[in-house]
Amino acid sequence: MTDIILIQPPIEDFYFTYKRTIPYGLASIASSLLKQNFSVEILDCLAVKKSKVIQMPSQMDYLLKYYDKEDSSIFSLFHEFRHYGYSYEYAAKIVRDKKPFLVGISSLFTPYSNYAEKTAQAVKEFYPNCKIVMGGHHPTVLPQEVMKCSAVDFVLRGEGEMSMPMLAKAIKNGDNLKEIQGIVFREKDKELYISEPSWIEDFSILPPPQIQLVNHNFYSRRKVDDNKVSGNSKKLDNSNTSKSIIKRGSTVVVANRGCPMPCTYCSVGASSSHGRFRQRTIKSVINELEAQITKYNIGFIDFEDENLTLNRKWFLELMDEIVRICGTKDIELRAMNGLYPPSLDEEVIIAMKSAGFKTLNLSLGSTSQEQLKRFKRPDVRVSFENVLSIAESYGLETVSYLIAGSPYQNPDDSLNDLLFLAQKKTLIGLSIFYPAPGSVDYEKCVLNGLLPQDFSLMRSSTLPIDHTTSRIQSVTLLRIARVINFMKSIVNEDRAIPKPEPYKDSNIGNTASSLSQRRESGVTLLKWFLHDGVLRGINKAGKIFEHFVDFELCTRFVKEVQNLLIR
Repeated sequence: MTDIILIQPPIEDFYFTYKRTIPYGLASIASSLLKQNFSVEILDCLAVKKSKVIQMPSQMDYLLKYYDKEDSSIFSLFHEFRHYGYSYEYAAKIVRDKKPFLVGISSLFTPYSNYAEKTAQAVKEFYPNCKIVMGGHHPTVLPQEVMKCSAVDFVLRGEGEMSMPMLAKAIKNGDNLKEIQGIVFREKDKELYISEPSWIEDFSILPPPQIQLVNHNFYSRRKVDDNKVSGNSKKLDNSNTSKSIIKRGSTVVVANRGCPMPCTYCSVGASSSHGRFRQRTIKSVINELEAQITKYNIGFIDFEDENLTLNRKWFLELMDEIVRICGTKDIELRAMNGLYPPSLDEEVIIAMKSAGFKTLNLSLGSTSQEQLKRFKRPDVRVSFENVLSIAESYGLETVSYLIAGSPYQNPDDSLNDLLFLAQKKTLIGLSIFYPAPGSVDYEKCVLNGLLPQDFSLMRSSTLPIDHTTSRIQSVTLLRIARVINFMKSIVNEDRAIPKPEPYKDSNIGNTASSLSQRRESGVTLLKWFLHDGVLRGINKAGKIFEHFVDFELCTRFVKEVQNLLIR
């Protein structure tokens, strides 16, 4: 028997990035529970390479015209809707067998909140005697919506390291629930008692996350080792080479919480009521990492901070300490939530490279002055281009992130953003705007009647906002971004961008058979696109078809890109 089980639910979507789902928050809460002598386990429903194609929800039927045909080409977007992870019933049976008195379910993102609720319902069905509490960003901002689910007994708003042990004690001892920070529950008259979110000011009182409860084998990553052939490694090819693929552990860390910047699209920044910026001590971060590096053969560390590098002095000290503890262990660092270009200079970038950064994820947002005003973001192009130059000189890759499709955003401005980045030595990460509850832009969507009718539609893949940038324009911008990145990959191979050629109605082979065939068929599709502005795909049989896109945006792109130097 286990006192408490913490669950990361399965999700359903068109795509899924496994490497970013390490349940760090649950591991932090588990530490606080263990400190109070409760036994605890993490049931990570996503820690399995298991998915199945399911029926796309009916509320997403409008997407069929954008994603209806399966595309095997290198420009493909989405087609199949899948359930990722264990089934709800499987998770519920594990809970039933473990017999906890309390189950905590994570509900971080509003578009996935329905899957957290389905998990709660399954647990109640298989094990009705347990109490279920839900926490995370979604219940923090929208507790009334979560409590509409009868399977949920409590919500804990804010950060759960302090409130979760208080709830566990209250259930065990019959204490007054109203004394618990951030608690939401149904009173005897069925009215909701809702308290203010719980925020932690002093991180020194928290024990380090119980990262040993995470499935490290699942979250390990493959890494090329040029010098050593492990007995458990897999040879890259049959040639006489000493290269091998080895598995290295992967972990995440959060060194700061919240963000002091006022970006309107963000739900955890200064414009939000749910994101005060607080910084941990360097010692606590290093102690946390040092305990994992050797034990789990860590090869990858991702800082999931909203804004890691704002405090320059603190960050440089952190990099120095990471160099000290990592030594020659060849550990790669990433900050995948994005870095603010004005906070990066040559000294900072050198320190990052020394510590193990190989790629810089840069937050650009937009180059449009009007859109930057709406986002409440400064124009960072000067510092951004300086960072690109420094990164190139020190052999670092970059990925630069843009937002398109937000309320009142002009699609031509978004195309200008893509054309700007086409000329820079960086990959493009284009994010289609989604309304995040707690943000200024979410309230803007509410006031202007732009909010999708269902929470499940508030994700990038569903093209949620159909406004000044229409859905067909959003999906077109996504496809153009993929075309530009492919053009960049051609340049990186020291090949010339192919000349435009008229379309030929032909079968160009099964592109799914190998990466090289996908690339060569991609070159053919690119030639046609540069000639007539028609974006085409290829089915598994090699048959060509046309995508449903905005022809005017494509035509303008084709006209302008041929006068640019692609980098």
